[in-house]
Amino acid sequence: MSHPTPYPVRLADEITRQLGQLADHLTQLPPHEAMQVIARVFDPDDGLLVGVTGLVSVSSTFAKAQAERGKLPAEVWLALGRATNELDAIGGDLDEHRETLRRVNTQPATTTATAPAPAPLIVRRRR
Repeated sequence: MSHPTPYPVRLADEITRQLGQLADHLTQLPPHEAMQVIARVFDPDDGLLVGVTGLVSVSSTFAKAQAERGKLPAEVWLALGRATNELDAIGGDLDEHRETLRRVNTQPATTTATAPAPAPLIVRRRR
């Protein structure tokens, strides 16, 4: 008798599938809708990036406990910890754009008579 796949594993598979669908849709959306999707994904309060960062952080904590028991190599825990830190840093980089993301996320689709001015693609960061 085969064991049924646990719900959390099915949930992870479904989320992964839906993320692929979202990426596919994003390439085909009109610009204003694509920007709304991007703004929601990277919303610094409760966007997808925040959720993924939290998931990786919890995974790192679990991996640490398993590494201490000898069930996982310590390198797995360390890699998950580094991934958590990197994702958190990305979220930090996006924090300075919090209001822009909120505005794009709540902005209704409009058709303007004048096209927006193009923005320079090279921006120097303050460090």
